[in-house]
Order: sequence, then structure tokens, then C-alpha cells
Amino acid sequence: MTLLRAPFRPSPFAKAMLLFSFPLAAWAQESAPETASATRLGEVTVNGQQINNDYNAPVSTVGAKTPTPIRDIPQQVTVVNRAVMDAQGATSLESALRYVPGITFTAAEGGTIGNNINLRGFSARTDIYLDTFRDRGQYYRDTFFLDSIEVLQGPSSMLFGRGSTGGIINQSSKLPSRTPHDEVSVLIGTSDQYRFTGDFDHTLNDAVAVRVPVMAQTVHSTRDVMHNQDYGAAPSLRVDLSPKTVLTVSTLLEHNHDMPDYGLPPLNNRPAPVSRDNFYGLTDDTTRQDVQVLNGSLKYQLAPELTLRNQAQYSKYRIDARETAANSVGTCSANPCTNANFTVLPTKAAGNTTDLSPDDLFVQLGSHDRNIHDSSAFDQGDVTWKVATGPLDHLLIAGFELGRDTYKNQAITLGNLPVLSLTDPQHISGKQAGVTLTPGNLAQADATTYAAFVNDTVSLGEHFKAVGGVRWDRYDSQITNTISTTTTAAAAQQTVYYDSVRGGLLYQPDDAQTYYVSYGTSFDPSLEQLTLTNGTQNVPPEKNRSYEVGSKWSLFGDNLGLTAALFQIEKTNARSQVEPGVYTLDGTIRVNGAELTASGRITPKWQVFSGYTYLDPEIVKASSTDGTKGHTPSNTPRNNATLWTTYMPWSAWEAGTGLVYSSSRYVNTTNVVSVPGFTRWDATLAFHQQKYDVRLNLQNLTNTHYFDSLIQSDGGRSVPGITRTALVSLNYRF
Repeated sequence: MTLLRAPFRPSPFAKAMLLFSFPLAAWAQESAPETASATRLGEVTVNGQQINNDYNAPVSTVGAKTPTPIRDIPQQVTVVNRAVMDAQGATSLESALRYVPGITFTAAEGGTIGNNINLRGFSARTDIYLDTFRDRGQYYRDTFFLDSIEVLQGPSSMLFGRGSTGGIINQSSKLPSRTPHDEVSVLIGTSDQYRFTGDFDHTLNDAVAVRVPVMAQTVHSTRDVMHNQDYGAAPSLRVDLSPKTVLTVSTLLEHNHDMPDYGLPPLNNRPAPVSRDNFYGLTDDTTRQDVQVLNGSLKYQLAPELTLRNQAQYSKYRIDARETAANSVGTCSANPCTNANFTVLPTKAAGNTTDLSPDDLFVQLGSHDRNIHDSSAFDQGDVTWKVATGPLDHLLIAGFELGRDTYKNQAITLGNLPVLSLTDPQHISGKQAGVTLTPGNLAQADATTYAAFVNDTVSLGEHFKAVGGVRWDRYDSQITNTISTTTTAAAAQQTVYYDSVRGGLLYQPDDAQTYYVSYGTSFDPSLEQLTLTNGTQNVPPEKNRSYEVGSKWSLFGDNLGLTAALFQIEKTNARSQVEPGVYTLDGTIRVNGAELTASGRITPKWQVFSGYTYLDPEIVKASSTDGTKGHTPSNTPRNNATLWTTYMPWSAWEAGTGLVYSSSRYVNTTNVVSVPGFTRWDATLAFHQQKYDVRLNLQNLTNTHYFDSLIQSDGGRSVPGITRTALVSLNYRF
């Protein structure tokens, strides 16, 4: 591993898993002649009805701008398809990604809300995509309209532009399939959870097909007070304009009326030892989210080996957030406790260390209210050409991207917020507490993207392929604030030019084996999220690079896919504060890691979807003012393992179980607050018939007390995971 510049020190478990992979590689090589002639197991048939429950997805759309076999992508790719989501009872993006190793979750903080994800130790806040377009909106994503979720690991700016340090997450919408069907599903769960979904897919004539997924739900939580009400629809249309020309139009309309959850404050360097049901906020807190997305794609096959495509997408997001959370832990000199007699613990920055009993402590609330308007308008065009030059076969893809993002955030400051007991917080509304509202800073930002790219996959003889690509980006951004502070600039503008590269070499001795090495880069402008910390406006973009070596095996007639990889991701010039309001690019963050995955059928009745990621993260270099040198990046567990497996002992019955393990994590980069590791156990039991399915999902079967997502701000807060939960769903096919 000469590519890795830092020592790579895997844990004993990682060593064992890597050693285990080598016999598998040998097994794949020895069994290649047999697997080449084997037949794919396909879908399970129940009383004449085919059940689409295959976990193995051999093709991805995120590795080369076009549907590509995963074995031809020189990076780790994980596809969570509809079969996996249905079996696990996954109804949100977060729950659908739970069994993907290397992913952790960050709750709402600062100027952002909605889904916040860490991938291989780096934030993927703006690296979530919808049908290959950046999905910037700060909202909580549902799965009712999704056919699959694809996770591409590692820096990928050559394919997707700015960001993508740890990788990207692409949501693939359900589109007309030309296989008419109507389905409705009803889900009922403990804690008053009720959900309805429908999927109506019809062919109107030989040229026109439509599909309309819908959703409505009212969901309570195992946490006190929490209650969400959501509904949405995602109609799409396919028109075959000619045998060579296809027009596809899709939309997403979603409304969420949710309650925010900022979790528990820290005490003595850990989440406060109080009931995991405790809610620190106002009972009338709410987050209203309206999402409108319109996507159009025109594909034209100019020649048998030459395809032209143009896609355009317009997205509009409106977020109205009224949110309060635990800000400080302290003591009170009088009863009742008010802001006037409340004193913050002097050790807040050190994890609220104290000898006082939790019963003697109180929590002062802080406000996070804001009204956000986001929009994006982008156009992408590309040409795909399969061409031979002498003995070399090329898959050449070239294209462009043009787009504009806008962002408007009106902050609202709350006054006279209540002080609550740490161990027994009252449920108080804002009106009851006499809370006052005052408009705060108005931030307005916009950005324009111009980009062009080219990528070539060259077949070098029978067993070798080389992948190489380059993308040129120009990113113009600007922001204004009505209130200027030491951390908020009155105005800033930045133009960034960056060339991203990607290269890989694949060796495929047969159809069952692939061995590869790859290199990729990415960049992160200061105004990447259209928000800005004062002092960073004139700082060039952070640069990232990745080295990866791995293998992919297809066993049992392409029914089971295995992957293994070693990688290093390095942010070579991380922003580092050298004095108040002054930043330089002299920091270094490095993550060495290993990853193993398995997905698909071991036998016709037995399926598996599993993975393990080992991460060795370190802030290698930082200024003395920053004070994080040698620390571990936040929310990055060293070990993360998942296993989901199902078995059909009889033709109509399916039983399965799942385990999610994570080692301990730090809440923030100061490393003074941490959450312990955990193992969560899930299970499922399903009965399949030609017209209907009945499924029982049991989540957190052993009622493990664990923390699902973390928040760096306000000393570091931790959101507890769900308690034991049962979900019963009925799916009926017309």
C-alpha cells in the first residue's frame, strides 16, 4: 500500500475481515468457469406472482453519468434498491441508509435543517442528489417515490462538481415502467404511526406511459411530544416521440409538518443521564417544508453507438422553522428558575463537567427559528459514444452543466425563553411562556455554475480497462447579510476555478472478478453551502484527494456481489482559524479506511445485504488557535458494521433479521463530548400472496439505548434513537 502516506492501522476485527476476503477472491477465481455458465436465480415466485425482492443491484447510474455495471466503476458503490427498503420497512432517506456502512447522521444545527449525513468521515450536506441533480433543499426526505438510493464513495467532483469529499448519495425516482400495476400500502405502528402510500403505473398507449406514487402519514415518535404530518405525490410521464427519441418528465411535490428534535444536552462529557424520552423545546415548535421539483429529460439515439441527452431540473424549497433546543446547562439561585437567576456551568466548553446531581441542574433554551427560501435551476447535456480506435474500445462521455442557486434565510430571534429542569422538563408552549419574536439577520446568496467534462473508459485488450476523466468548473457566488458580526460578513463574493480529475485501472481476469486502483479529487469552496463564516470569504477552496484499491466479485451466477477496498481520503488544505476572524488553508484531515460489502442471494431462498467499514480518521494539522490537531473528526466511528438477511423457508413466508453496530463517536472536533457505541437489532416476518403482502417489522428489538444523530453546536447534543417499535404493513396489488 505505497499509495497511503500515513500508517494504516486496522483494528483486529478489520484485519480478520480483510483476511477473510482473500479466500473469497480465490474461491471466486476457482469458481469462475462454473459461474460463467450458471443461470441467474431471479425473482421468487409466490402462487404465480413474481416478488421483486432481489437485493443485488449490478448496475448503477452514479459511476459514469450513464447506467454502468458496478464492476466497471473503480470506486465503492452501494445500491439500496426497492426490495431492501421494503423488507426493512424504510420510509425515510435516513432509515433507508441505516444499513449502508460508513454513514452517520447529523441532526439540525446552525443554519441547516433536514437530512445531514456524514460519509466516510466528511459532511455530505450538499452532496445529496435527485436523479443526478443536486438536491440542495433542507428538508426531510421520504422514500415513497424512490426506486433506489445509490451511494458512491470517495471524492467525485469530476462527475458531480463541488463538494463530494466523502462521496455522493443519489435518489433515483420511480418512473413509468411500461408494466402496468396498481399498489396501495397501509402501515400501522406503535407510538401512533399511520402511513398510506400508493403507486399507480399505467401505459396509456404505445407511446405514452404515466406513473403516480403518493404518500400521506401521521407519525408520532417514541420521544415525548414529537409528531409529524406529511403528504406528497410524484407524478411522471414518459413519451416515446419516435423509436429513437424518449421524453421523460417527473415531478416531486411534498409537504412536511414536522417537529424538530435537538436531543439531549451533554453532562460530564456524555449525553446527560436522563430519560431518553425527555424533550427540551416548546410544544408548538414546528418545521414546515414545501418541496417542488420539476425534471425533464430528452434522450435521442443518433446512431446505434451514439446517444445524445439533455436534462433540466428546477427545484424550489420553502422552509418555515420554529425551533428551540437545549442551549446551556446550569444552576439556579431561586425557585422558580428563570433566565434572571440562571447561571451557566463554567465548564460548558469542556463537556459540562460537574459534581452536582442532575436533579439540581437546569437547561436554558436557545432559538433556531428561520424562514428559508431555496431554489435551483440546472441544465445538463451529454453525449455517449461507443467507438473503436484500432485495438482499443472506448466508452466516451462528454458534456456540460449550467445552473443557478439562490438562497434566502430570515433569522428570527426569540426572547424570554423558559428554563427547564434537566431531569424533568416541563412541556411548555411559546405562548404560555410569553416568548417574544424579533427579526434577526437576513442572509441572501446566489451562485452560478458553469462546467464541462469528459470521461473515457478504454478497454485495453480482453482483461484490462482504464478510466480517466477531467471536469472544469467555474463557481461564482455571493452573499449579503443585513447584520454584520465577528462571524457574519456584511457582504462577500467569490469566483472559483477548479479542474477535477479521476483515474482508474481495472483488471478483470473473467466475468466474476474485478481488481482496481483509482485516484480522484474534489474541492469545497467557502460559499459551497451559500452560507459563510466571516474571514473565509477570500480563502481559496479546500482540496481533497482519494486513493483506493479494491476488488469486486460476482458469485453464484451473478446472484451475490462482494466488494473489498482500502482507501485514503485527504483534505490537503483544510480551513484553520489562526486568530479571531482570520482563516488560512494550513490544516490537514486524513481518513484511512477499509470497506467490505455483500449483497444478493446465497441460495434461491436466502438473501443478504451487509457491510463493514473501518475508519482511521485524524486531524493531522491545525493551527494552535483552532486547537484540534491530533483530534478525531466529529461523528466518525472507527468501526461500523451492518448485516441484513432474509430467508424464505416456504414459498409464501419470509423471515429476516438485521444488526447495526457502531463504535463510539465524538460529538464535535474538540473531542470533549462522546457517545458510546451500540448494537441495534431489527427483525421482519412477511407473508406473500398473489394479490397482497403482510409484513411485520420489529425495530430495536432489544430496546437498546443508543444515539442516532449528533449535533456539534451548543456544547454538543445527541439525539436518542427509537425505542422498541413494531410496524405492521399491508400491501395490496390490484
